[in-house]
Amino acid sequence: MRFSGIIQPRKSIRRGDFLCHVSDCGSTRLASKVPIWQLGTVNGLHQTVEGWIGRGAGSGANWVSVLADVLILLGVVLAAIGIYFIAWRLVVRLIRALVKRSDNTWDDELVKSRVFQWIAQLVPGMLIWSGGQAALRNPAASEVVRILAEIYIIVLAFLALSSVLNVCERIYRRFPVSREIPIKGFLQVIKVLIFVAAAIFVVASVIGKSPVLIFSGLGALTAVLMLIFKDAILGLVAGVQLSANRMVARGDWIEMPKFGADGDVIDVALTTVKVQNFDKTITTIPTHALISDSFRNWRGMSKSGVRRIKRNLLLDMNSVSLLDENSIGRFRKIRLLRDYLDRKVKELDEWNGQFPDEESVEPVNARALTNLGTFRAYIAEYLKSHPKISKDQTLLVRQLQSTEKGLPIEIYIFTNDNRWIEYEGIQSDIFDHLLAVLPEFGLNVFQSPTGTDLKDLRELERH
Repeated sequence: MRFSGIIQPRKSIRRGDFLCHVSDCGSTRLASKVPIWQLGTVNGLHQTVEGWIGRGAGSGANWVSVLADVLILLGVVLAAIGIYFIAWRLVVRLIRALVKRSDNTWDDELVKSRVFQWIAQLVPGMLIWSGGQAALRNPAASEVVRILAEIYIIVLAFLALSSVLNVCERIYRRFPVSREIPIKGFLQVIKVLIFVAAAIFVVASVIGKSPVLIFSGLGALTAVLMLIFKDAILGLVAGVQLSANRMVARGDWIEMPKFGADGDVIDVALTTVKVQNFDKTITTIPTHALISDSFRNWRGMSKSGVRRIKRNLLLDMNSVSLLDENSIGRFRKIRLLRDYLDRKVKELDEWNGQFPDEESVEPVNARALTNLGTFRAYIAEYLKSHPKISKDQTLLVRQLQSTEKGLPIEIYIFTNDNRWIEYEGIQSDIFDHLLAVLPEFGLNVFQSPTGTDLKDLRELERH
């Protein structure tokens, strides 16, 4: 059987040269490029298949050639499926078995991310891309097979590269430096670029144009692209600044009241930062908001190993009084106040000795100890001797401006344990003790009148 539409190969042409299929209608459009050394085999295969089909239909049947193309393409697809089965069942499973026996952990991530699976699925696509075009003599059918095969290969290549980037990010997170300098945002930028490139290659394959022409035409769409990828661009710039200045990293405790965030950073991505609040809710913050707005990062506290306590005791100013000799003698029994009282009494005696006796007798003319000053000294000595208070940090007990809420005595100290539960326990123990010993100094805590206070006042008025 003779096929005038097939150009017969010449022996003088080299093995790597290519010829074009020309359809029976005489069209010279290039459907596919087939190596010249394969053309004789393809022609023989077509002749054989058409011979089998044409035995019952006659050589003049028009559908014989079409059916031959369909059967040959189906054979190529089945062969591709068979190769994929071999690659998946044998090669990939063998690789998995070797990975399990390996002492390395990075190869486990390759298996979890399905890198080998995506690569195995590339093999049948490449077979259909090459064999399908070579097997089909119809230019339109060959073109469709080429486009579908190229789209399949491009998509799988994108998935494989994306999986490799995921593996890189997971392996990087195992190193301590990942908490300081996250790279997830940068990898997501690379993924976006790969996705854009893959989309351009797909479009170029469908329209039959060079990808270079499409890339050159993106300049006219700059405004549209900037609008589409606005968040990604802002996130990229913010991510660079956050990483360069080490402003926030995974594991940091941050507070951002504007977004209701108060907890640990669990993820720093290209466009968002996820914060797990202490009530286990998740707050998502735009990455660029961490640059444009203010937030508090508690990383310094976590690294220092100490945590600040800054609280007030509100005292009733009516309970402040001078100390007499009996009170001083009673306070000398308190171990923490002995050195203070000895030093202070000596200082006051020297000062009051400068004046005549008749003048120093009057409290207004002489200096004297007060229960409030003695209580402040007791607080300072108590905190200095406390095993949970850092001696290397600021330890301050001071009196603040009095208000309608009473006289504030501020305690400014640092605990040597910054764990939350332990910190709260230390703070509570200190103020429990101070509130309990406050009456020993003749001082009262100031608080607004409550129901019980008003009830006592009514009973007093009745009597």
